[in-house]
Amino acid sequence: MTRLRIALAQINPTVGDLEGNVAKICAAYDEAETAGCDIVGFTELAVTGYPPEDLVLKPGFVADNLAALDRVAARTGRCVAVVGFVASDRDLYNAAAVCVGGKVVGTYRKRLLPNYAVFDEARYFKPGDVSDPYELYVIGGIKVGISICEDVWSATGPLAEQAAGGAELNININGSPYHAGKVSARERMLSTRAADASCALVYVNQVCGQDELVFDGGSMVFDAEGNLTARAALMREELLITDLEVEPVYRKRLLDPRGHATDEPMRLVHISEAAVPHESHLVGPIAELPGDEAELYDAIVLGTRDYVRKNGFSDVVIGLSGGIDSTLVACVAVDALGADHVHGVSMPSRYSSEHSKSDAADLAKQLGIDSRTIAIEPAFTAYLEMTADSFAATPADLTEENLQSRIRGTTLMALSNKFGWMVLTTGNKSEVAVGYFTLYGDSVGGYAVIKDVFKTRVYDLCRYYNRRAGREVINESVISKPPSAELRPDQRDDQSLPPYEVLDPILRLYVEDDRTAAEIIELGHDEQLVRRVTRLVDLNEYKRRQCPPGVRVSPKAFGKDRRLPITNGYRG
Repeated sequence: MTRLRIALAQINPTVGDLEGNVAKICAAYDEAETAGCDIVGFTELAVTGYPPEDLVLKPGFVADNLAALDRVAARTGRCVAVVGFVASDRDLYNAAAVCVGGKVVGTYRKRLLPNYAVFDEARYFKPGDVSDPYELYVIGGIKVGISICEDVWSATGPLAEQAAGGAELNININGSPYHAGKVSARERMLSTRAADASCALVYVNQVCGQDELVFDGGSMVFDAEGNLTARAALMREELLITDLEVEPVYRKRLLDPRGHATDEPMRLVHISEAAVPHESHLVGPIAELPGDEAELYDAIVLGTRDYVRKNGFSDVVIGLSGGIDSTLVACVAVDALGADHVHGVSMPSRYSSEHSKSDAADLAKQLGIDSRTIAIEPAFTAYLEMTADSFAATPADLTEENLQSRIRGTTLMALSNKFGWMVLTTGNKSEVAVGYFTLYGDSVGGYAVIKDVFKTRVYDLCRYYNRRAGREVINESVISKPPSAELRPDQRDDQSLPPYEVLDPILRLYVEDDRTAAEIIELGHDEQLVRRVTRLVDLNEYKRRQCPPGVRVSPKAFGKDRRLPITNGYRG
C-alpha cells in the first residue's frame, strides 16, 4: 500500500483574466508544495477560465494562454501539478498539462467533448486522438492517469481504459456547472466509475459564477472501492489536502468477470518512485452537504456575487415593491455583496397599497441597506397628459399599466447611470416563461437574479431565509399576501394567470422536460389551461431574448441551454 498526499485546488478563476488565474494557480501550488503534497490538481481550463467560448477563436488569446502555462510550469518544484489549458497543434484542444520540476512533462487532450445543454465544446475543440497512447505518470510509485470532466461520465471512457491499462489513480479536472439536484447525482456517478474501474479517483471542480452559469465546487476523492474519502465544501474556494491510500488492485481486476483488458496503448512517464513520507496521516475532510434550499440559495448568491464583481461593479440597486420577488432579490444581494453595497428604491404609484410600501420600508430596515422613495406619480400623470389626445375615446388597459413599469425601469437606470450601480431585475421564472413582465420596464437591468426560479420556489426560499436567520427578516405579510403587480386597483396575479401552484408544474414539464402540450394533457392537466400556458410561453420568446442574463439553477434555463426560434409555427 502506498500513501499519496493530494491537493485539490478548488479555485475561482475568471474567464480571460490570464494574469489573475496564474496568480491563483501559483498561490495554491505553493501551499500544496509547502504541505508536502505529491500531486495537486487544478480545474478544467484553469489558465483561461471556463468556458472561454469565442475567446479561443482569437489566435492571440491562445498564444497568451500558452505563455501563461509556461509561467505556471516554471513555478513547479517536486509536487506534480495537473493544470487545465488550451492546447494548440493545428487544431485546438481542451487539455491538461502535467507540470513538475519547472517544466511541462506531459499533456492530456480531452477525448469526450460535450455538445448538449449549456455545452458547445465541439464548436471550439477537436477531441484527443484515440490513436495517441495514453500517458500514465508514475508518481510515488503509483500509476496515475489524467482525464477531463466529460471523460469520466462515460462508463467505457478514458477512466475505464486507463485503469484497464494499469492506472491506479485518476486525476479528473472539471468545469462542471451546477443545477439543483446535480450534486448527489454526480457523487453517485463518480463513486460508480471508481468502483467499476477499480481505480481511485480525484475529482476537482471549479467554484465560481460565469455569466449565467454557476460552478459549485464540491471536489471529491474516492478510493478504488468507490468510497468517498474526502470532499470540499460547496460554493466556496478551498485547497483540500488529503492523504489517499492506494492499494494494488490487479488481483481484483483479474478476478472481475467483466474483464479489464484493453487494446489502448499506454506510455509510462516516470516522475518519482517514492512518495514523500509524512508523520501525520491526513484523513478526509468530508464537508457536509447543505439541504436543498440552502444549496439553491447559496448558488444564487455565488452567481450574483461573481457576475457583479467580475464585471467591475461594487454596488447594486433594486426596485423594492414590497412583493415576494424583490424581497428575495434584496436578501440575495446583501449576502452576495454586503448591506453597504445594496440600494433599495421604493417607487409607489397611485395604485401602491400601504402594506406594500410599509413592507418594502421594513425589509430595508431589517437588512440594513440604503433605501429611498421616488414616487412615480408625477411622471405617470405627465405621460397620461402627453398621450391624452392620442388615446382619446379608448379605455385604459395594459398600456397604462406598462407605462408605470417603464417609468420605474427608467428611474432605476437613471440611478445606475448617475452612481455606477448595477440594476438587479426581480422577475421569476414563472413570469418570464409566460411573458408576465413589461419589456423595457421591469425587465431592464444588468442581471436577473431569480430568472431561473419558479414562483412557488421563491416562496420556499423566503421561508428558508427566515429560518436561517432565526428571525422574521421577511415579514409574514409579504409571504402570505396574494401576489400583485399593483398596476391597477385591486389587481392580483391570479386574475391574469392560473394560480402558481397550478401554473408551475405545467411550465416545468413544458420548459424543462420538453414535453409537448399533448403530452402534458395526457398526464392529466386541463387541456384548455395547457393550451393557453404553452401558447403564452411560445409567444413570449421574443421578450425573453431581450432580458438580461441570470443565474442558471435548473437543468434547463432560459438562456444557453434552451434555444428555440422566435419565429416558430409549431404548436405541438
